[in-house]
Amino acid sequence: MAAPSRDFTAPTVQLLTPEGDLRPTPEAEAYLPVVEALPDAALEQFYRDMVISRRVDVTGANLQRQGQLALWVPSHGQEAAQVGSARAARPQDHIFPSYREHVVGMIRGLDPVAILKLLRGVTLGGWKPEENGNFHLYTLVLASQTLHATGYAMGLQFDGATATGDPEADAAVLVYYGDGSTSQGDANEALVFASSYNTPQVFFVQNNQWAISVPVSRQSRSPLSLRGGGFGMPGIRIDGNDVLASYAVTRRALEEARAGEGPSFIEAVTYRMGAHTTADDPTKYRTDDEVAYWTARDPIVRFRTWLEGRGASAEFFEGVDEEAAEVAAGVRTRALELTAPPRSDIFAHVYSEPHPLIEAQAAWLEEYENSFEGDQA
Repeated sequence: MAAPSRDFTAPTVQLLTPEGDLRPTPEAEAYLPVVEALPDAALEQFYRDMVISRRVDVTGANLQRQGQLALWVPSHGQEAAQVGSARAARPQDHIFPSYREHVVGMIRGLDPVAILKLLRGVTLGGWKPEENGNFHLYTLVLASQTLHATGYAMGLQFDGATATGDPEADAAVLVYYGDGSTSQGDANEALVFASSYNTPQVFFVQNNQWAISVPVSRQSRSPLSLRGGGFGMPGIRIDGNDVLASYAVTRRALEEARAGEGPSFIEAVTYRMGAHTTADDPTKYRTDDEVAYWTARDPIVRFRTWLEGRGASAEFFEGVDEEAAEVAAGVRTRALELTAPPRSDIFAHVYSEPHPLIEAQAAWLEEYENSFEGDQA
């Protein structure tokens, strides 16, 4: 008896081809009206976001190489996936990142220097979500943010803050994680709870092909988007280097979530052009041919080509480059001015009230550190 056939493929939503032509795939046709309704100012903002993000990314990498940061996490190549999805969210939505969503935070109002503080090691948390567009803290523990996001989405339901029929007030949750994190237990447990409680939530997986040095093909024999159906929610695969697809699909998924239609799973197929972090050497496990293949699919070049075809002026692109250079220069200047926090910060938030053990430990550390001053003298 012949073995049953197995279909390990999934259609991809793509509006812009790698060459920069607006030629939707059959799966993307339903999303075309969303894109056609976008004003020129919104399209130009997409481009501005991506260019500024890449310039800040280069600045962060340079600062780490110059000894100003302990670590930098590059996002080069993933700008379209991040910008499109972030711009699809409403102000009342809550966003839970992993540790690579720099431009998502910037779009929500986060000062990029707050990220540099975290990676320099001079802050324990980084920022307050309520002061930065409900952009929650970075999470270095793989996939744990999926549980945080699902719990928050359940809380929105319990509080009656979603599915009321008021699109200006109803909130949803958007959570980012990578292809490597999909193999974690936390991510799968989050999907179980999200499906069981029909949470107002979008799981946004950035499949950048590599979990540090492990290829996605070793983690999953089928497209990650197919996992959505296994948990009872729509699973959609998009071209993650197409900012229009990222925006349109995420926008619709968030609208459905706010309306009480439950969670969705989006797999954005993209590529991490740089290292996993500055502690990594991707030349040890990637080929030049692979990198060249994805270089030809650069999300910024693709979108610029399309905008030029629509009539965007050379002055616009020159202005964006100047703005990006100015933002990056300001980030660098302020990063170099960062100083270490006082030692007392270590003990400041352990207990809500003074505690004799903490006071004793603080006194010991102060005495210990001061002892080195005498040696130096």
